Parts: sequence; C-alpha cells; structure tokens
Amino acid sequence: MDRQIVTSPRVTPMRSGVNHAVKAGGMVYVTSATPFRGSERMSAEIDKGDFAAQMHQVMKNIQAILDEAGSSLDRAVKMTVAITDMSRYAEMDAIFKTYFAPGNYPARQTIESKHLAHPDFLVAIDCIAVC
Repeated sequence: MDRQIVTSPRVTPMRSGVNHAVKAGGMVYVTSATPFRGSERMSAEIDKGDFAAQMHQVMKNIQAILDEAGSSLDRAVKMTVAITDMSRYAEMDAIFKTYFAPGNYPARQTIESKHLAHPDFLVAIDCIAVC
C-alpha cells in the first residue's frame, strides 16, 4: 500500500512527531486539527477563550489539509471531536453542521477531554476521508 505524507502550507506546522495527514489506501487520515491560525509556528495565533472562533478555525484547517490531499469535507467518513467542556456540545454541533450539506454528515464521536495538546485549546478534531 502506498503511503503519502500530506502537509498544507495554509495550516500551522506541527511541532510534535506527526504530520497534518497521511494518505493511504484511497483514504486520508487527518491528525487532530487544532485552532492555530497562521502558516508559521512561531507567529501562529489562537483565539483564547473563544470556542466558536476556535471551532471555525479547526474546521478551516481540516478543509485546507483535505484540499491538499485531494479530498474535501463532503468526502469525510469519520470525525472525532474533542472538546474541553461537554456543555459546549450544542454550540459545537451547530457550527459543525454549517460545514456540510444537510444530511451529508460523517460518522462522528464527540468526547470531553479536559487536557488537549495546548492549554488554550478548547477543541481539536481528527478526520478520516475518502481521497
């Protein structure tokens, strides 16, 4: 099986030992996308405390990564959403739905995680999509 690393120049580079995504077997596996804005690690910004802004940024980052991989959100088959406060579920779900045609939602799991990879992250999402 061929395996291809996917990195988007529109998304903040990863500093951990991961890539934005990996393509294999006709699928693209997006690493947990974060709410960082900007294409440079040292100047990346985050909307601290603003859940809606972070949710939109995460979805935009996923879109950019999928685009780089030759896919798109409408081809997403499974997403896992990690939020730091489950009381934000309804807000997350309302924003999430705006990125898909009605009824064309991927399978999704939403979990509460008090500690994400950065202390200011309120949400992070990974995605599996068809190429």
